[in-house]
Amino acid sequence: MAQDDSHRTLSELIAPQRGDDKPPTKAHYLGHRQRLRARFLADGGDGMPDYELLELLLSIAIPRTDVKPLAKTLIDEFKTFQAVIAADPAALQQVKGMGEVSATALKIVQEAAVRLARGQAMEGDVISSWDRLVDYCMSRMAHDKVEQTRILYLDTRNRLIKDEKQNRGTVNHTPLYPREVVKRALELGATAIILVHNHPSGDPEPSHADIEMTQAVREAAAKLDIVLHDHLVIGRDRHVSFRSEGLL
Repeated sequence: MAQDDSHRTLSELIAPQRGDDKPPTKAHYLGHRQRLRARFLADGGDGMPDYELLELLLSIAIPRTDVKPLAKTLIDEFKTFQAVIAADPAALQQVKGMGEVSATALKIVQEAAVRLARGQAMEGDVISSWDRLVDYCMSRMAHDKVEQTRILYLDTRNRLIKDEKQNRGTVNHTPLYPREVVKRALELGATAIILVHNHPSGDPEPSHADIEMTQAVREAAAKLDIVLHDHLVIGRDRHVSFRSEGLL
């Protein structure tokens, strides 16, 4: 596994070699990196190619190395900036030049983006912020390699009480138990729920099992006056809403 951290300090990197009376010079990439930072601060990165944004991020985790080639390699390997950020840490570390520190830095960016989207979606009435809710679910689940189910528990004003991951399953199945969903809603004092799960295949079209499970949850919830607002299935680039499709 490739390691990304050099134990040499910056002063060691640019210091003259023994017997060399020439003054030290900056590593060639430092000026380029400073110009990238200046461009980013000037316009927030607007118009900056994906590899340059990734290069800036990697330069924080790997400060003593020219990371431009690594940034381009990552884009080539995973195809998009989003896919790089969302990649599994183990997969990232298989790329030469990447290690635990740099992989962690990328995953921190992903989690920060997810929390930002979540904060924007969950302020006030969740139903009235539907597009933001979908954006949050996409950022959280679209690139996951195994199925997971999340349940949003809402109060009488459709404000979020709790956003919980119910189960994490296999590449094509996540167990969900209606009685457990309803029990948890009662514990939280929720009067409405939204189901969300992903399809790692990338195709969000609901399966027959998805439809049956949704109906079972709806029926169990209705007996206790808990409303199932919707069930979102998250794919790679799009989603399906059960309510919009007439499945609820």
